[in-house]
Amino acid sequence: MGASSGRRGSFKSSRSKPSRRSPDVSPSRSRHLASSSPEYLFDESQLQPPAQPPPDVQDLNQNLERLAALFPDIQVEVFREMLASFSEESRLFIITDKLLKNPGEFVKGRRRANDHAGSDANTLVSRTDAFRTAEYKRAVRALAAQEFKGLLSRSSIDAVLSEYNYSYLDARQTLVDLSSKTWKFTISSFLFRRKPVTSAEAETHPLIIWKSADDGSMVPTIKATGSSELDRELFEELIIPLKEREQLLREERDRAMAVSLLTEDAEAQEAMFECTCCYSDAIFEEITTCTAEGHIVCFNCVRHSITEAVFGQGWQRSIEKETGALRCPAVASVECASCISPEHIRRAMQAEKNGDEIIRKLDQRLAEHGLLSSGLPLIRCPFCTYAEVDDLYIPASARRPRIRVSNIPNIVVIFICLILSPLSVPILILALAFAILSLNYSFRAYVSRRLGAAVMRYQRRRRGLRFNCQNPACKRSSCISCSKAWVDVHVCHESSLVALRTQVEQAMSMAIKRVCPRCSTSFVKTAGCNKLTCPCGYKMCYVCRKNIGTPNEGYQHFCQHFRPEGDGRQCGECSKCNLWEAENTEEILRKAKMEAEQKWRESERRELSDAEKAYLEDGVGRFCRDKGLGRLLPGGKVPSIDEVCDLIIEALFV
Repeated sequence: MGASSGRRGSFKSSRSKPSRRSPDVSPSRSRHLASSSPEYLFDESQLQPPAQPPPDVQDLNQNLERLAALFPDIQVEVFREMLASFSEESRLFIITDKLLKNPGEFVKGRRRANDHAGSDANTLVSRTDAFRTAEYKRAVRALAAQEFKGLLSRSSIDAVLSEYNYSYLDARQTLVDLSSKTWKFTISSFLFRRKPVTSAEAETHPLIIWKSADDGSMVPTIKATGSSELDRELFEELIIPLKEREQLLREERDRAMAVSLLTEDAEAQEAMFECTCCYSDAIFEEITTCTAEGHIVCFNCVRHSITEAVFGQGWQRSIEKETGALRCPAVASVECASCISPEHIRRAMQAEKNGDEIIRKLDQRLAEHGLLSSGLPLIRCPFCTYAEVDDLYIPASARRPRIRVSNIPNIVVIFICLILSPLSVPILILALAFAILSLNYSFRAYVSRRLGAAVMRYQRRRRGLRFNCQNPACKRSSCISCSKAWVDVHVCHESSLVALRTQVEQAMSMAIKRVCPRCSTSFVKTAGCNKLTCPCGYKMCYVCRKNIGTPNEGYQHFCQHFRPEGDGRQCGECSKCNLWEAENTEEILRKAKMEAEQKWRESERRELSDAEKAYLEDGVGRFCRDKGLGRLLPGGKVPSIDEVCDLIIEALFV
């Protein structure tokens, strides 16, 4: 079973039919919805505040936060499983001790990647990873049982929900995939023309029920589930995006109507103005003038000029970098040297569909130009456009390294030993060659640059490599040296292959794992038949996840027709699960591996080299450790020039 592809997949409920037309959603008209259906939620004011979790759930979630802070590189589901397995007394200390002494026994490839793109850096445990209350679980089970009634057994639904920690919107895609393969769905789709729905359109989502208001408009609603937390999740994921989109559409329609009315009135009064750029007529509210000559320019020309400057080839020609103004685009015999003010630019861009985004891009390019023009050395956030002046380059705060006096006697002793040793001749030859090369200015400049860079890296390590972005939309921490996300304990210049291997192992593990709905233990079938027995005693089918621990189930759940042992083909005489049916594990793992590698390529913006591919295949970097001098050197490789310079600086300076 592949991991869920998100919250786009859906399955049409037999209890509701979405409208084929795109309905008019209006928050102002939603209050006119008939009061005869109070169980349908259409407004945020109807949502109840989330109830306080029971003390045991609060304690579990607090322990979850503590463990996530202690072991930030381990997935939260590992802590959740261990907390559910141990008794309440001293379980936090027991789990911490086990993870410190033998992490491989519990983690098994379930580690987090170093770079969490798109995740909230301030949140250790997300809402979908936290422990759920019994009320929330009952509401999720009831919702799934209602939607997939007659298609999946309750035990199969419980098993899938357990795999996703009862996050219903995440588990729906797997439930849809399982239900579409059953013989019940095949019969119902043939007799009742029931179609599988995997719609990405919010209007046709089966959990949304369209209700008619008194004014004839259609209002999207969701049926109350009995859990205030689940109601709020469904409302935020399904209803609010529809309302926000309709709000934007309504504003665009209102503005277009206002411009149309003003244009008709201005044409009737002969109060139109001619644009000196495109020579079209415009109303007074849709024009601006340049600061000196007073050329009239319509907002359409302003919008076109700004868009071309930001995304096209008009940056140098159209933008005044010092003030951020737009050079006058009026067509005249002599080019106008005046500008259109930034205030009028923002006013013109308000009517553009993506006007705020274009203005933001314009401000970024102006800020970038100002930073480059200043000539100051900058430190940049690798995850956004934020930059600040590097304080190490400011004379007031720069601290030059001092000679390490305590190391001078040691260096002198080492030098005398080298002179008296059999290696003295090669050393003298190297020293003479270095002295001769030092007469060359280019060589001296090269050595000076290398040593200067080593001194700067040394100062950087003394100051600290952690860089905290101050952009409110980012707020992520990174390493100044290697530009990777900062994770304690940070190893600078650590190969990104570790992150790739972690992502691949995680994706392959998630693709074939199952979760026991009784004790929440994760496991993977490596061999044997499809009758799985959890250590807690729960028995389930690996194919459909149904509970087969009842006396009437067991092996009777599987096909009883004669077949050779290990034959995984589908039976032609019945539709029961095959005891020996095996998923194409190699194909599933290959697909998961390819998806993880593709995400890594997009984040790293490069391809794997042959040596890196060999590293991933054998698990160790033997390709660089078994050659020549690498056997005698620490780390198994010849040090680079930068590493030699760093060693010299660290040995001589403090």
